[in-house]
Amino acid sequence: MDQVPQLEPRSDPPAGGVRILRPLRIRDFALLFWGTAVSQFGDGVYLVAIAWQVYELSNAPTALSIVGVAWTLPMVMFLLVGGVMGDRFDRRRLMIVGDVLRAAAIGVIAVLAFTDALELWHLVVLVGFYGAGEAIFAPNFQAVIPDVVPQRLIVQANSLQQLAEPIGYRFAGPAVGGVLVAGFGTGTAFALDAATFGVSAICIALMRALPMLRSEAPPSVIEDIREGARFVRRNTWLWATLCMAALSLLAFIGPFEVLIPFIVKNQLGGDAGTLGVVFGAAGVGAVVASLVLGQRGIGHRHVLTMYVAWGMSTLSLIGFALASAAWQMVVIAFYDGLCATVGLVIWVTLMHRHVPGELLGRVSALDWLVSIGLTPVSFALAGPLAEAIGIDATLIGAGVLASIATFAFLAVPGLRAPERWKAEPEPAPAPAR
Repeated sequence: MDQVPQLEPRSDPPAGGVRILRPLRIRDFALLFWGTAVSQFGDGVYLVAIAWQVYELSNAPTALSIVGVAWTLPMVMFLLVGGVMGDRFDRRRLMIVGDVLRAAAIGVIAVLAFTDALELWHLVVLVGFYGAGEAIFAPNFQAVIPDVVPQRLIVQANSLQQLAEPIGYRFAGPAVGGVLVAGFGTGTAFALDAATFGVSAICIALMRALPMLRSEAPPSVIEDIREGARFVRRNTWLWATLCMAALSLLAFIGPFEVLIPFIVKNQLGGDAGTLGVVFGAAGVGAVVASLVLGQRGIGHRHVLTMYVAWGMSTLSLIGFALASAAWQMVVIAFYDGLCATVGLVIWVTLMHRHVPGELLGRVSALDWLVSIGLTPVSFALAGPLAEAIGIDATLIGAGVLASIATFAFLAVPGLRAPERWKAEPEPAPAPAR
């Protein structure tokens, strides 16, 4: 195992200025932030390109369901591996591996699209590699933030990350993706997405090596996983929220990802640009939420706020089902992005505050694994269910079930315990070098 030397804690940046921007004064966080911001922009381009490409190859919701399963199943399978490796090795190197794997998969899709050789089965195979790369990257990215940012700036760092994601992934990326697909074809959009992963890998490679949080030889992989699982079981706010997310996303994610593009293309008569605007509106709502929380903080009743925000977000599916014009879809998407991001900023902040650093990789992997573990099932059901009972009925039923699943967990005893905990005192920052 590579032994990475222990580093002195990153010093706090000077006070003053806009609070949400303070973490950017830390060099390693700035590299991480800008690298992932670029790749998230590429993901937003991909979001439009993949949906449009599938419906060009096979204009049926079931086709996008199959591609969704092919993407999420490998991601679920490799998440624990990615998290355990992150607690054993340099998380920075693992994130680079994830970026390279995703760049290669999307790059091959781009080449096939440029040469008019792309078929549905190509997408099914290649998005599987994309999902595996995401499984390596995602838990280590979530776990690495406290390695480079002092605790007193965690809320600002998380808000800034949740600001970059909607700007890139849900606003600028989809908007540019829609224009590229409409004007130049999907190959150009896929090629741009692949290039953004290269930018991310270079930025992460320029960061300093991260400290090893373990000085002793690690136990077996199985014992590593058990240790993370025991920590989750001991904390009600953790296990209950993971179970809630699993049930809520089971109802929500498949209908949203599969049916919204179908409605825009086939019921509203829109093009790829229209789909980009709808997805982009969710990004605008997320930006507003991130800016507000980054400046004002998450408040004292943060667990309650998180659950209410997520529960309200899932109801957006009912609005999408009832919408009869693109502008209505835009308004509903804004509302969805606003509510979902409020909950997400709070959740990531709770993880960073209350999960020990040496466990954060595994706990983050368990977070991803449990919460998205049923999303392949959600994708698998969305298309066939819509064809059997109708798109509107599927969306309305999914929105109601997801909301009920979210609000029901507020009754779990001990769920709101973190609202009574005080943040641990921060050590004095090391002198700047």
